[in-house]
Amino acid sequence: MNKIKIALIQMHVEENKYKNLENASEFVKKVAEEGCDIAVLPEMFTTPYKTENFPIYAELEGDKSFKMLSDIAKENNVYLVAGSIPEKDDKNLVYNTSYVFDRNGVKIGKHRKVHLFDIDVENGQSFKESDTLTAGDKVTVFDTEFGKIGLCICFDFRFPELARLMAQNGAKAIIVPAAFNMTTGPAHWDLMFRSRAIDNQVYAIGCAPSRDVNGCYVSYANSIVASPWGDILYKMDEKEGYKIVEIDLNYVDKIRKELPLMSARRLDLYELIEK
Repeated sequence: MNKIKIALIQMHVEENKYKNLENASEFVKKVAEEGCDIAVLPEMFTTPYKTENFPIYAELEGDKSFKMLSDIAKENNVYLVAGSIPEKDDKNLVYNTSYVFDRNGVKIGKHRKVHLFDIDVENGQSFKESDTLTAGDKVTVFDTEFGKIGLCICFDFRFPELARLMAQNGAKAIIVPAAFNMTTGPAHWDLMFRSRAIDNQVYAIGCAPSRDVNGCYVSYANSIVASPWGDILYKMDEKEGYKIVEIDLNYVDKIRKELPLMSARRLDLYELIEK
């Protein structure tokens, strides 16, 4: 069984953490009723996207937000890639974390954003996640009844090495909760998802918050699914909503057989990661 119905949930993000979780729950219920297998939420969907919010909104794994997300997956019998939320650990370090739950609400994956979004574009966006966040240190691939799926968060996906490692670890699709802005989104969003999909012969799936022009951070939105051949299968607009897109992992096998990039790599000439 290699066809998967993936729901992109492009939410509006409010100040109230639990109102956002309730909104996510309503969306997941809708897409589950329409037969989705995996529901995907956006990056930092429980908090307006500004660095000073992250420690305030952060919770330990197992706290209320985690339990609510587990219940949402279980009650709707879906896999839930729970976007990302601020997570704190027992040392009070704060991470940008994505949890993954199976159909029974059991955590089967967890990714802490590895590359923090610290940029300063002249006449454009300036942002520094490292003011309040700590970087993760793991490559994340999780198992499903359909096969292995990779997971990273937003700025992570700009680094080709990380996507390649997920593909090498068996991922045939990579899911990316993200929140590109109005500087980087128009310039790089489509190009990046198509490029990573082609380079690694995977489905590349990005899910963003909807655009709020009055918010503290304006999301580009445009949640997207790109195929292993680099086609854009679907791209949303800027509005709040959802879309269910069916992908076929057998198509990944077909493309990899016809254009054998992985087996043709010259490992005698280069190393994937510099020492």
